[in-house]
Amino acid sequence: MSQQPSAAPAPTSAVATVSERHDWWRDAVIYQVYPRSFADSNGDGMGDLEGVRTRLPYLRDLGVDAVWLSPFYASPQADAGYDVADYRAVDPMFGTLLDADALIRDAHALGLRIIVDLVPNHSSDQYEWFKRALAEGPGSPSRDRYHFRPGKGKNGELPPNDWESIFGGPAWTRVTEPDGTPGEWYLHLFAPEQPDFNWEHPAVGDEFRSILRFWLDMGVDGFRIDVAHGMVKAEGLPDLGSHEQLKLLGNDVMPFFDQDGVHAIYRQWRRILDEYSGERIFVAEAWTPTVERTANYVRPDELHQAFNFQYLGTHWDAGELRTVIDRTLDAMRPVGAPATWVLSNHDVTRHATRFANPAGLGTQIRLAGDRALGLRRARAATLLMLALPGSAYVYQGEELGLPDVVDLPDEVRQDPAYFRGAGQDGFRDGCRVPIPWTREGSSYGFGDGGSWLPQPAGWGELSVEAQTGEPGSTLELYREALAVRRSTADLGAGDAVEWLRAPEGVVAFRRGDFVCVANTTGESVAVPAYGRVLLASGEITETADEAKVPADTTVWWTRA
Repeated sequence: MSQQPSAAPAPTSAVATVSERHDWWRDAVIYQVYPRSFADSNGDGMGDLEGVRTRLPYLRDLGVDAVWLSPFYASPQADAGYDVADYRAVDPMFGTLLDADALIRDAHALGLRIIVDLVPNHSSDQYEWFKRALAEGPGSPSRDRYHFRPGKGKNGELPPNDWESIFGGPAWTRVTEPDGTPGEWYLHLFAPEQPDFNWEHPAVGDEFRSILRFWLDMGVDGFRIDVAHGMVKAEGLPDLGSHEQLKLLGNDVMPFFDQDGVHAIYRQWRRILDEYSGERIFVAEAWTPTVERTANYVRPDELHQAFNFQYLGTHWDAGELRTVIDRTLDAMRPVGAPATWVLSNHDVTRHATRFANPAGLGTQIRLAGDRALGLRRARAATLLMLALPGSAYVYQGEELGLPDVVDLPDEVRQDPAYFRGAGQDGFRDGCRVPIPWTREGSSYGFGDGGSWLPQPAGWGELSVEAQTGEPGSTLELYREALAVRRSTADLGAGDAVEWLRAPEGVVAFRRGDFVCVANTTGESVAVPAYGRVLLASGEITETADEAKVPADTTVWWTRA
């Protein structure tokens, strides 16, 4: 456990220095920081909160509205911080509570909001409650806060049901009781070091309501809820009746995911959030079978946003993109929530690499593919995403056009799924390699002491330093796109697009005086010249009434 004071530093106001903008979250561009890979302030090879704080001016100048920080809580790091041992302490590898306080204050002074991760589905096996549950043995009240069950079979040697871990293997681990005998089993939908809470127990709800208030009092502007579709399990923990259950995720409502009972929890949480000024928000990581079920999480009295994983998994194909855009907007409109759009995060292969490979390989890929093609498509996909109505998410380094590092040696990998032998592919390390800030130097400006995952040769040519001020660079494309998005009245919030007739393989829509055209084909196409060009992801040629849009290119026009 972290040796830090249990009380937070003096609360800071989230509204004192962040400009008031009603419903800011409806069109916000939110930047995800993976703290261990963003910036290292003390030269230990691991990113930290002070490193993030020193780079906040870069994020302000990039043009984002808010920063979402992946977990920095006290943790044994069995799953990169998603195994929390103390929800009210900062892990020493990332700093202290005072560092968190300084980061929040500085962000607000720069006009940035801070969203932190919350992990309510499971704790670390080093969490005080779980250690007590093991020590007190079967039948103890402490065990009721988790899912402990006797095993099946003659001597309880079989798991209580057939559920499988997302990281591979059974979702149950058998414990050795205090007297040394094999005993009960506990549920963990992820790694064995991540036991699932029993949300039927009132103490669990009490604890997390307290945790919410702790960080709200610190001044955070919201929470991204990890595994928001988990927490509640079907009554009786019934068998699923099939193996290779990971293949079913996203296709069916599972007895351990997307149960209707989670919504009562979020209605309680929303009442707490609404007590605080400054328009604080909740963002759901909710993997559901359909975007329509995702909409259940963002009803007016529940959460504010939910990640659009259906969009993230869509191929670079005009027909598929148009279908998922329509379905998303149609699903969110009845509940009055903004659509969200995302292309990459810390759990999937970066889209510059996904789009470099043939469609159908999934979201975790260990193939470099055609790097030039992937970057061209990634740039085009970014302009398409930023033109859509609602809120957008940017994962650190995508503004540099970073590819996944697909050739990491096996001996340096740290993704727990990699070591489980089944389940997820275990190649998430490739999108977590520390980002480059400078052309040269130790770890390309990440820090003075190397980096926790090795960076590839040539990383410096993709750095912030190399791309800043360079016409046509991906970084300058992002900066310009975010500036245009903020200054163009027809961009940002909204719930509809007007589709325009376009050649096959081309996505074209209008929003007021604004027009977006994305060519997803491998050939140049001719389209009408819709007005004054605001921005393009590649070189286009125009005549008086026509424009030639190259392969894998997106263009923004305005008639204003």
